[in-house]
This record gives sequence, C-alpha cells and structure tokens, in this order.
Amino acid sequence: MATPIYEFAQMPRPASGRLAGASRRPVRLPGEAPSVGVIYNPRSHGNQGADFDCGVSPHVHIAKPGDRSQLPTALTEFASRGIELLVINGGDGTVRDVLTSGAAIFGDSWPAIAVLPKGKTNALTVDLGVPAEWNLQDAIDALDNGSRVYRRPIEIDAANDLSASKVLGFILGAGSFTKATQAGQSAHRLGAFNSLAVGVTTAWTIAQALFAGSENPWRKGSRMRVELGANRTPMAHSGRGDVNYRQLLFASTLERLPAGTHPFGKLKTGLKIVALDQISRRTAALLPIAIMGREIANPRERGIHQLSAPEFTLEIDDQFILDGEAFPAGKYHIGQGPELQFVVP
Repeated sequence: MATPIYEFAQMPRPASGRLAGASRRPVRLPGEAPSVGVIYNPRSHGNQGADFDCGVSPHVHIAKPGDRSQLPTALTEFASRGIELLVINGGDGTVRDVLTSGAAIFGDSWPAIAVLPKGKTNALTVDLGVPAEWNLQDAIDALDNGSRVYRRPIEIDAANDLSASKVLGFILGAGSFTKATQAGQSAHRLGAFNSLAVGVTTAWTIAQALFAGSENPWRKGSRMRVELGANRTPMAHSGRGDVNYRQLLFASTLERLPAGTHPFGKLKTGLKIVALDQISRRTAALLPIAIMGREIANPRERGIHQLSAPEFTLEIDDQFILDGEAFPAGKYHIGQGPELQFVVP
C-alpha cells in the first residue's frame, strides 16, 4: 500500500498455520448486527486529511495498516473474528494489495466484499456501479438490503518461480499502456482523476500512435510473447511491424470500464485481452471508434486483436502494469482467481 511491489517473492505471507479455512463465519441471529472488517488506507487520495469514525459499532473492526506488510496480520485477525463483510476503503491499488494478501487467508471462502471508492482511480467501483459518495454505513446496510455482483480477479504468478506469491488485481497492461500509466500520474498531478484521467491518458495514447515516429516507445511498444490457454497457443500476429513486439497489451476481468470505454468489443465476461501490433497511423486513427466498442473492418489484419482466454502466459522484456503499479520483466502465468461477491447498492 505504501511501498511498491517489485518482486512477487517479496509479497508478505501469513505465518504458518494461518491459512484459508481457519475460521468459520457464525450464523447471525435475527436483528443481530453483522461482523465487519474494514481495511482503511489513509494514503488513498479520497482519504487524505479525513478522519475515520472508529466508533461506528463494536461489530465493526477497523485496521489501518501502514504498508502492505501489515495486511496479512490484519486480515488474519478479521478471519479469526469470522467477519461477514470485508470493506476496502481505498482505490484500485489498495484492492489489489488486500486481495493479494488475503488469498492465502481466505482461499475460496472469502466474506462478502464492499469497496469504498477513495483512490485516484476506482475502476473496480465503476464496474460495480458503486456511487462516489458511498460510505461505510451504506456498505453495511447493503449487506442485507443491497445486491451482489460477482467477479473473478486476474491472478498472476511468476511462471518460473513456484515459491513466489500470486498477485491478484483487475487491470493488466503492457507496452504503451505502461507509458500511459505514467501519463496518468501526470494527469493526477493536474487534478484529473477516475474517468477524466482515463479520458486524458487515452487521448494522449492515441495522439502518440498517430504522430510519433516508428521508434518512439509509444509506437514501438515492448518485446513480448503471449501464449493462450493451457495448450500455450501463440497469439496471432498481423505481421505489421516486428512480430516479436506488441504496441500494447491490455487485459481485464471487469465488464464496465471508466469513461465508457469498450476496448474488448462485444466481449463482456471472463478474462478478456486486447493487443495491438505496431499498427499503421491509418489504423491508429480508427482507435477511438474501436475503444468505444464499435466494429471496424478487418481488425486482425490491421493489427487489432480482441479475444478472451481462460489463461495465458506473458513473457516480456519490459515492465508491465497491474492496477497502476509496475512489475518487472519476466515470464508470468496469468489466469483468474476465486469468484468474489461484491456488495453493491
């Protein structure tokens, strides 16, 4: 949360014996308040300078971990209390850290989850339909009176390191997406957040694809190899540009993205991928149409690939991004984590 993740092997893990299934959630009696655990990230954009009401209820247990190394302890305590609802107060990066740290604790038996959109980017809550003003009491009330949305996060592990931890998140990108993330940080400094920041960085990415030279990092992308499914079938390449490079790779399990974008076309569910070869300027001019979900003629021949896969491997010579944070070059296996139920209004 406070420090960057650079190596999967450095991810904090629960101490021996504090693993999934260590606790059972008790059945609530009629009229009894639910047991709630809250992970509050004081560094999230929407929480800066704001105090959190810690006296909401004796059934509400609040943890304020200073960095992600403290998350396993907090989540293990929540599991021992048998919480029925886990509230994540923070942005997409906080969600990634909580899900990653909680994977070994909750396994396939997670409590219901609610997310309060307090980060610079809140793509998950856009997908879930959570209003920007949603607060803790709203989330608790929705546990019994709201709805549920089910999503499976992306699950990533280092393909050649069986001892490394798995990382869970919702938006993965590489190539010029890494540059776009850096541009997004600049947009944040200028006061653009959420959908506005997505719109600014998308426009800048398209402009670079249109006007930058062929050796510009935005157009050149990154050397990578993508193999699909358990059979490791190489992803098709249009032959435009260097066949060992992709200008951009973007993957997500979300079904609605900020700024009304639909980069996956008609694909809605599961693990979805869009990849760009080193496309021509003429094709780059069509990107706004494709990003908004409209069909263009012969997309694969033009170097635009939209597909879904239950899993894939990514071998890349450059950094890639997961929920706003850079991970090192290497070979990774990418699939889907456990199905999680999110509480929504």
